[in-house]
Amino acid sequence: MPSSSPSTTAATSTVSPAQGTSGPATTSPHAYDAGLLLLRLVLGLTMAAHGSQKLFGWFGGGGIDGTGQFFTMSGYPAGHAMAVVAGLTETLGGLALAVGLLTPLAGAAIVGTMVNAIAVTWGGGFFAPKGSEYELLLTAGAAALALTGPGRYAVDRFLPVLRAHRLAYGVAAVVVGLVTAGVILLLRK
Repeated sequence: MPSSSPSTTAATSTVSPAQGTSGPATTSPHAYDAGLLLLRLVLGLTMAAHGSQKLFGWFGGGGIDGTGQFFTMSGYPAGHAMAVVAGLTETLGGLALAVGLLTPLAGAAIVGTMVNAIAVTWGGGFFAPKGSEYELLLTAGAAALALTGPGRYAVDRFLPVLRAHRLAYGVAAVVVGLVTAGVILLLRK
């Protein structure tokens, strides 16, 4: 009589609270989609708010002038131009991520921006207020969304090319974000 290994048996049977019996473990795809929606909304709207600080001075931000001065002090050339690029990338990338539009590219935009933010905060240790833990968390979240896709509650679901998310799309997008971040970092003094 063949026997199942303990790890196989444990992974495939669970107790159903509604029925009180053992059966195959199943998880609703809606649970994953709801989790991805929550992550996209929080991360995307957070990034859009950061971008609006840079572009418009909202939420106590420095606007283009103040952010441009910060970029110049941080060693980036053309501080004003960098402020506009970072502000637009964060705002548009964040909004696209929130609604699930071109999710791999939106995630890549956030990854590229946040890699530069990590580079600026790197010398302050890991923990806030001077560390890079917050930036690292946003980067990882954006990369994870680029890799997994937006889930079913997203605009991408209506785009034929992105309806069926492929891991290759996410990997290619994250690579584009990292390469772009690297090029911008090479311009930094």
